[in-house]
Amino acid sequence: MPLRLKIFTVIIGLTIFLGIIELVRRRKLREEYSFIWLMAGFAFILIAVQSDVLDYLSGLIGIALPVNTLFFVALVFIVLLCLYFSLRISALTTQVKNLAQQIALLQAKEEGNNSLSDRNTPQ
Repeated sequence: MPLRLKIFTVIIGLTIFLGIIELVRRRKLREEYSFIWLMAGFAFILIAVQSDVLDYLSGLIGIALPVNTLFFVALVFIVLLCLYFSLRISALTTQVKNLAQQIALLQAKEEGNNSLSDRNTPQ
């Protein structure tokens, strides 16, 4: 890997690390999601420092150019990230539906209690 590319990759990895730490510190990103992005930053730095890892992975997969392996790994990462967020969205959708149903039941019960108390009030 050329020196210029190594430097650029390390800068990207450090930027991801520092950016994620700052987002967690400002409470803009939850800790459970920060782990994924910290691992991505670590992977950038690892690839830059140990380009042999990328060469080994390229040989293992059967890809001729290590740069293509990098793009392939990035694509797999994005697909897995989309799958993870789809699972989280599905769980949150179910949770919102259940909460809306509970609120509707509580409101109906409260309206029923109010109408009973109106009937029992002497005029």
